[in-house]
Amino acid sequence: MTTPLTERELAIARSARGFMPHDEGLALAAAATSADPTLGPFLEVGGYCGKSACYLGPPAARAGTVLYSVDHHRGSEENQPGWEWHEPDLVDSRVGKMDTLPFFRRTIHDAGLEDAVVAVVGPSAAVARHWSTPLSLLFIDGGHGVQPARDDYRLWTPQLAVGGLLVIHDVFPDPADGGRPPYEEIYLPALESGRFSEVSATGSLRVLRRVR
Repeated sequence: MTTPLTERELAIARSARGFMPHDEGLALAAAATSADPTLGPFLEVGGYCGKSACYLGPPAARAGTVLYSVDHHRGSEENQPGWEWHEPDLVDSRVGKMDTLPFFRRTIHDAGLEDAVVAVVGPSAAVARHWSTPLSLLFIDGGHGVQPARDDYRLWTPQLAVGGLLVIHDVFPDPADGGRPPYEEIYLPALESGRFSEVSATGSLRVLRRVR
């Protein structure tokens, strides 16, 4: 796959902390490069430690727009103690909760993306209810429980401009491959709504375009 990222940007994205496979990250960067920045800025739901922002940030900067990264930085359900994707060193021992914000900020700083990536710290649903700026690209990779996924679809997809791109991570049609909510609560409803058409699929990453 060709990529719009430079060799340095590729190296930074590869080394950034996170769970996105590199081929899916390249597809994410390609989608960002193909988005029409005249429709609005980019926004991701779920910033974690900044890996996906390293794929989205450079295309945003070159397009003259920004990436808003929405995350409460306390970790999703699957990141909590006792779950498969828990990383103990991300827990703030003083408050006993996860805190990925310092890691996110360090990643964005080291990548030279502080002018292109804007952290919005807060619960996705709370931010979405007061959001009014149309988006050219919406990347949903937030909480993977049923209700968080359902809320992200319901509250964020109306903010995507017609012609904009909806990118969804961790879409697993086969239950043996992974959790169901991104597939059942975001991907399928988007296609069934008639508002979106599928553009591409890379691993568990799906790119859809809003058509109406």
